[in-house]
Amino acid sequence: MTAGITETAHAVDAATVLELISARPRLLALGEPTHGENDLLELRNSLFRQLVEREGYRTIAIESDCVMGQLVDDYVTSGTGILDHVMRHGFSHEWGAFAGNRELVRWMRAYNEGRPTSEQVRFAGFDGPLEITAAASPRQALTALHTYLAARVDADLLPCTAETLDRLFGSDERWTNSAAMMDPTQSVGRTPEADQLRLLADDLVALLDAQTPHLIATSTQDDWDRARLYGRTAVGLLRYHFWMADTSPGRIPRLVGLRDSMMAANLLALAERGPTLVNAHNSHLQRDKSSMRLGDLPVQWWSAGAIVSAHLGDQYAFLATALGTMPHRGVDAPPPDTIEGRLYALPQQRCVIDTRRLAAALAGTTSGHRVSPWYGYAPLDPAHLPSIDGLVFVKDARQNPILQWSPNT
Repeated sequence: MTAGITETAHAVDAATVLELISARPRLLALGEPTHGENDLLELRNSLFRQLVEREGYRTIAIESDCVMGQLVDDYVTSGTGILDHVMRHGFSHEWGAFAGNRELVRWMRAYNEGRPTSEQVRFAGFDGPLEITAAASPRQALTALHTYLAARVDADLLPCTAETLDRLFGSDERWTNSAAMMDPTQSVGRTPEADQLRLLADDLVALLDAQTPHLIATSTQDDWDRARLYGRTAVGLLRYHFWMADTSPGRIPRLVGLRDSMMAANLLALAERGPTLVNAHNSHLQRDKSSMRLGDLPVQWWSAGAIVSAHLGDQYAFLATALGTMPHRGVDAPPPDTIEGRLYALPQQRCVIDTRRLAAALAGTTSGHRVSPWYGYAPLDPAHLPSIDGLVFVKDARQNPILQWSPNT
């Protein structure tokens, strides 16, 4: 059995990865089964460098706040800001503290130095400004959209003034109240002010669409792209807050689905830019329906990858990543009857697997479903193998280096 699997395993490089995929994708998604492991981030960085230098890729998008990510993009393209500040304030979920993400940003800035804009690499976050337990105030995104439009269209066309928006938003603390996740009655998402803001956001996005020819002619490409991002984000956040105030049994499934829907919209916009490497948790990128448990509640939803794949077809490709061990997390060698266990017998520390040939090698056998002793690691579901374009395997993950922030950043 191991011999048959060995023939499917290759070094992880850009050429080999793209050979596994029938068509050159606009979005090449590299999933991960856990967050923050530097071995996975180093592998991602190496693959991205090769895709840039050999295959013409120019954008990387990661599972981080799409609005905050603009700070990182400004830094890597123009040198705006200080690296420590960018890492602290340009990433959500504390991703900026990971050494692999810092190295990515440093390399992108060095690569872009002295290059014309058309040849530069770009950074994007594609997550919304939210997490399962909280969501940002829509103020920043909706105000930025209003500011963009106010500078370019007749005032009579605007549905409201900036002062009206500010009054309706009130205190941002009302929107970011973490207690609203467990107690829907504490959410402001269905107040009269929130209802009015949803209507105004819809009108502002409609105005953005209606004025497209004029706005494209009077904007830089970056300004236009960011205006559309602000529109998507404002509408998505207001919708998310609305459903945070819901008390029905479908509340949590709807919220996690809305998050991935926002991710998908951002990825589809990035696909317009050109070939992009996408990096996020496997559950956000897979084609199969995603699932998790919140306490005793089983939750299912369609991931961003599933939505994007339905739109783009073979222009979307998904590489899942599986791990052997993470000793520092209590994740020891996988059982030999699991897919991870069979791959763990291979000699390579890192490899990419042709999933079609792997399925053929496993034909007639049964693969068990690995169970993780640590909540932060999601083992590969053997049932998903047919919908994966390639499988990246990392045998052993080492403990991460710890970064220290510089003072006053």
